[in-house]
Amino acid sequence: MKPNLKNRQILIRILIMCLCIFSIPLAAQQIKYTDGNDSWNPNLLGNHRVVVEFTGKDNVAKTTIEWRRRDEKPELKRIIVQDASGKEIQNIKTADINREKGTIYFEPVSGKGTYYVYYMPYIDEGDANYLKGNYAKPEDKADAQWLAKIKANLADNCTVKEIQSVNAFNSFYPMDVIATAAETNDIVAKNSGSSFLVFPEDRLYSIRMRNDLPQRWIQKGVQSTFADTALKGEYLAFQLGVYALQDLANVKVTFSNLISSNGAIIEAKDISCINTDGIRYDGSPFTANVSVSKGKVQAMWCGIDVPQTTAAGNYTGKATVIADGKSTVITLQIKVTDEVTKNEGIDSPEKMTRLKWLNSTLAQENTVIAPYTPLVVKDSEISLLGRKLVLGSNGFPSQIQTYFMPEMTSVGTKANDILSAPLAFHFLDASGKESLQWKNTGIKFLKKEAGTVSWESVSTSQSVQMDVNASIEFDGFLHYTVKITALEDVTFNDINFQLPIQPTSAKYMMGLGQKGGDRPATFDWKWDVAHKNQDGAWIGNVNSGLQFSLRDEKYSRPLNTNFYLQKPLLLPTSWGNENKGGITIASNPKSVLVNAYSGARSMKKGDVLYYNFNLLITPFHKIDTDFQWDTKFYHKYSPIDTIAKTGATVINIHHANAINPYINYPFIEFKKMKSYIDEAHEKGLKVKIYNTVREVSNKAYETFALRSLGHEIYSPGKGGGFSWLQEHVGDDYIAAWFVPEIKDAAIVNSGMNRWHNYYVEGMNWLTQNVGIDGIYLDDVAFDRITMKRVKRVLTKDGHPGIIDLHSANQYNKSDGFNNSANLYMEHFPYINKLWFGEYFDYEKNQPDFFLTEVSGIPFGLMGEMLQDGGNPWRGMVFGMTNRMPWSHNADPRPIWKLWDTFGIKGCEMIGYWSENCPVKTNNDKVLATVYKKNGSTLISIASWADTDVKVKLTIDWKKLGINPAKATITAPEVANFQPAQTFTAKDELPVTKGKGWLLIVK
Repeated sequence: MKPNLKNRQILIRILIMCLCIFSIPLAAQQIKYTDGNDSWNPNLLGNHRVVVEFTGKDNVAKTTIEWRRRDEKPELKRIIVQDASGKEIQNIKTADINREKGTIYFEPVSGKGTYYVYYMPYIDEGDANYLKGNYAKPEDKADAQWLAKIKANLADNCTVKEIQSVNAFNSFYPMDVIATAAETNDIVAKNSGSSFLVFPEDRLYSIRMRNDLPQRWIQKGVQSTFADTALKGEYLAFQLGVYALQDLANVKVTFSNLISSNGAIIEAKDISCINTDGIRYDGSPFTANVSVSKGKVQAMWCGIDVPQTTAAGNYTGKATVIADGKSTVITLQIKVTDEVTKNEGIDSPEKMTRLKWLNSTLAQENTVIAPYTPLVVKDSEISLLGRKLVLGSNGFPSQIQTYFMPEMTSVGTKANDILSAPLAFHFLDASGKESLQWKNTGIKFLKKEAGTVSWESVSTSQSVQMDVNASIEFDGFLHYTVKITALEDVTFNDINFQLPIQPTSAKYMMGLGQKGGDRPATFDWKWDVAHKNQDGAWIGNVNSGLQFSLRDEKYSRPLNTNFYLQKPLLLPTSWGNENKGGITIASNPKSVLVNAYSGARSMKKGDVLYYNFNLLITPFHKIDTDFQWDTKFYHKYSPIDTIAKTGATVINIHHANAINPYINYPFIEFKKMKSYIDEAHEKGLKVKIYNTVREVSNKAYETFALRSLGHEIYSPGKGGGFSWLQEHVGDDYIAAWFVPEIKDAAIVNSGMNRWHNYYVEGMNWLTQNVGIDGIYLDDVAFDRITMKRVKRVLTKDGHPGIIDLHSANQYNKSDGFNNSANLYMEHFPYINKLWFGEYFDYEKNQPDFFLTEVSGIPFGLMGEMLQDGGNPWRGMVFGMTNRMPWSHNADPRPIWKLWDTFGIKGCEMIGYWSENCPVKTNNDKVLATVYKKNGSTLISIASWADTDVKVKLTIDWKKLGINPAKATITAPEVANFQPAQTFTAKDELPVTKGKGWLLIVK
């Protein structure tokens, strides 16, 4: 029977519908991704495998795996196939290996069943803590006879069951699983009129890839709505993934109010995008221009700071992504529940709630920190703890004074002048003579606060104007902005800055390539920022000194601790002057002249140069000897009862252990940490933790959010390192410290950025919620602004806030040949103890090196030794031991025991460097320091002589307060230090080379 017209039309419609259905690209079936539960050795096989089931009959198995890999050039990586028992199969062949899929032939040696295809095996090379991870190259081990059996038309005879990662942390699913080129081209074609696409994404699925769309977005399709649920008071983070269909120069996100059905409002001011706006680490506004290249993905991390008073309900509003004049609107649908979040939700960092911390201003106000005292201004004089600054009418110091006694244990009333003449700039003509006559406005104070005093002064000549804007802070830090403006075309033979110092305040020097110690009579230095982290020095005596550093308006803190060469200093346009600049130091009986010259230059009318500089007046405070005797560090995670038996009083918890496993991210095992600290407090011990800035663990929840900020948080670099970083971060980073035992891989921070805001908030949270008693700093990669904020939160509410600073000797190529003490001096006002450190030579260096670069005494600090256990005899001249149980060959407990049995607490320490020291030897290479109390004295003697010597003591018995006729001198037995012995005042003491004595005089 022939179909009638109506039936024919129906059939045609059905056929068209069928054709349409089959023309729709079907979403690829999702392969199952599973957790391997650490069931294989990734060091041999890599982190990823495919589980396949062989169902064929022949001895050639074929599987085509749609693995959707984000790594480039997968064809250059080895494939390993094993059977279910773990036996490696030798006969394998690969074909058509690419990022989307790959075909593998292998010999199914165990017949039908399960086989494992490992597709990213890597080889770790280099230092265990600084890995060079390389992926194994393909190899051809297949037997020729077996290869001949492979038929060109062989169909797949394996089923791909699942893709496994060695554990959940290594999984590629879902955000590292790429869309295919066809899928990407399809979604682009469907949106051909757009310049970019926006993919809203949940906070729990951090956008990771920049070069590929994730398959997840293909499956979801382009969405115009984002929905989530928030608690009252919670910071609700979310992402807007921008995919550029053309180059985008300026991507922004704006927000409307969120309004509930009842008319309640969450205001737009409570919604922000951390990629473009925020608060810098120093409290100033942060803005960034986000650009996205064609074909790239940019995650825009946004946050809704839901007020705690918000009414429960369903809120709707808009997020508008704007780029190059075009926009895409995403509707926000946020359900606010009745529940009020505890602690603003920051106790759940896995929900990205702490991204709010990036814009924190906590502890930013420059309040005075103990033991410092408020600044006092009287006319042109500014007084601070133990020091005084006198200003000239041009705004520069005319005199700087300290009042510390030579012993550094007290502040006196007699002034120690640091300057021999006022600080001054000189503008020299072709003949080398001063070319300018100045008139100045005098000093105008801009701020007179307890923590900061600031002022300005303008000096004018015919051809140049000099605007001076300066401030001093309560700890003795002076910052000068010196703006030089040409009022007419002018040429100078030199512009220099002269710092004339009293010889009595210029005994020692450290910096500018000079090892800490006695100042050379003459000195000549040139800028070399490509190789040297040098822009200033410290010159001083034990109780009076000055550090200076020369900078311009473009100064950016360089990287340190092994990474200086990857982000060195910028040559100051002013001081450096295309490497014409430098510093000379010359001396005469009345003055030591530091001359910072910049060389010949011409300026056009209107040209501006910034000759900025910083000064630090040292010492910062007197030394606290009782703190030194009371604070006995145990530097290891051990049972608390074990530690208590040693006599130690403070436990330092490094990273890479059960309660602080991940470097600089102590927020994952914090419950274990709190339990340990609570027990320690019950038993009378304090606990400090390793937590610094310079690098951060890859275990940080916020890793990819921070990564979305470009180079703000993470430094640019060549990538590499541990396999996880290469597989998930990809490229453009610097791989830092790695702990093989727990596979903790750190990434280098870029310097001064908003991660410091997070760091300060994190310290506050750890102090208030976990109960830490302070921090152990292993070198420092932030500046003094952050250090002050950290000290404030650590000491808030009566917490002790102890900070000790360890540094390996920075005087080497990779650190730019700087001195640790010079590099970190801006932090010394807030440090409690120094531990300098690896690569400090305690045997070959002279006492002036110990005093200036290791002991901390000229800055108001005391320290400890590390390298090779230190030298206990020389250390005690400066009140130093080493710490438990770091050095296997040096146990400080015998010396600790002597401290206690003698009763060193409360003693007056009078160092060999003081003219008031009542005990001296007749050999200037054998030094004596006195620890004096009523009725008895402990004398520490140490030798720097080249051979064994005998010395006689010269004792001022009156100063000691001891009757020489009744005095006894004994050397108590101290294990691994000295035997018991008795001497008289007239005896010659035998002193072994490099050793000494501890003598008790009663």
